[in-house]
Amino acid sequence: MTKKSWRLLPLLASTVLLLSACSSAPGPSTSPQGSSGSSLSGAIVDQRWNLLLVGTDERLSMPETPFFQISRDGSVSGHDGCNRLTGKVTLGENQRIEFSELATTRMACPQMDDAKRVTDMMETAYRYLIDHDRLVFFGPDSRVLGGWREGN
Repeated sequence: MTKKSWRLLPLLASTVLLLSACSSAPGPSTSPQGSSGSSLSGAIVDQRWNLLLVGTDERLSMPETPFFQISRDGSVSGHDGCNRLTGKVTLGENQRIEFSELATTRMACPQMDDAKRVTDMMETAYRYLIDHDRLVFFGPDSRVLGGWREGN
């Protein structure tokens, strides 16, 4: 994907988000997923997601690529580029997502500020959009927080 294409991503994502909000079709579930006793499902679950961009165009150069994976039981695990991370996730209607109880190991590394930006993006995520092999997080203000790509 060219750099010019990535500049159009926020516009495309905002349009899709707006159109999905205007849809009269019901969402996949009437109650949030991820609460006790329920099982998560969908394209975002049981898939490794590797960090692609922070914001709309910033690539981070870190010794280990940040990633996360959501399990069916509502737990999330991964790496912020410096430390391992764990927590919980709730999925709701209209691609609603909420990470909670995120915790990381406390190893020191030169890119601590970038690692914090990754965990802050996850904690701020409000909605998501999947486009082919890409996952985009949006904040409560519909601002693009960052992008992820399917990993192995």
